[in-house]
Amino acid sequence: MAKRKVMVALGGNAILTSDASAQAQQEALRETAKYLVEFVKHGDDLVIAHGNGPQVGNLLLQQAAGSTVANPAMPIDTAVAMTEGSIGYWLENAMDEELAKAAINKHVGTVVTQVEVSPDDPAFLEPTKPIGPFYTAEQVKDQQASHPDYQFMEDANRGWRRVVPSPRPLSIAEAEIIRSVMDAGNIPVAVGGGGIPVVRKGQRLEGREAVIDKDFASEKLAELLEVDVFIILTAVDNIYVNFGTPEQTALTNVTVAQLEKYMQEDQFAKGSMLPKVQAVIEFMKATEGTQAVVTSLENISDYLRNGSGTIVNK
Repeated sequence: MAKRKVMVALGGNAILTSDASAQAQQEALRETAKYLVEFVKHGDDLVIAHGNGPQVGNLLLQQAAGSTVANPAMPIDTAVAMTEGSIGYWLENAMDEELAKAAINKHVGTVVTQVEVSPDDPAFLEPTKPIGPFYTAEQVKDQQASHPDYQFMEDANRGWRRVVPSPRPLSIAEAEIIRSVMDAGNIPVAVGGGGIPVVRKGQRLEGREAVIDKDFASEKLAELLEVDVFIILTAVDNIYVNFGTPEQTALTNVTVAQLEKYMQEDQFAKGSMLPKVQAVIEFMKATEGTQAVVTSLENISDYLRNGSGTIVNK
């Protein structure tokens, strides 16, 4: 393969295992970095995005436990920024270590990223994204008394959770900064957790209590950076149809039209594989990119050698 500009969006399994400690997440990212450096060894220019759902949830739990009038909890947009910074810090260190081992003279830098959304996005009228801790029905009453603007929804019979909007990204405020990092031959980490949701108010960007889907934000950045290949890494090597049934079939090489047909058949789970499929379709339609890929972190080497995984072409 010739040199390419590659956007890689990491799934949460690349960061957080069953142990939520900083040490465990740093160790997970050291393993993740070993795979990601394969792209650099291959000669590709790389930009990295990542999820942060569990980290934001844990941070909100910590804040809820320690919040006081004098030291109140931070809003969600700020919590996203905080986890963008912490995960970026861990990932920078892990990548720098692997690059040094490979004697590759590149540097990794995190860009805490603001992602502009529309204040008129319909998602703001119908919050659906669960965040934070589970509550009993009685605890919900207390929460709503303290926070009358919060909305709650029962989640999988495990209790009630706060739900927030999940608007679609329109643009990336720091796109040109991220591009300049790549153009200098270095590796940016950006749109962590979908980025910080902001709306434009005159000359100012103003945060919103929302969570942007990481796959859609990564696609938007891949589009703006005009990358050649957009890769979403998840827990499985391929996209499947008839998933979990005896007829389960891995998709290897697939066209946008074929994916759209499978979407019409409801083949992909909402909140799981569906947004990944939608994101790769959007990328292929909006760009001159050569391909989009959905595969696992562990399959990177085989993808680079043999083109395995789910390869999406026009």
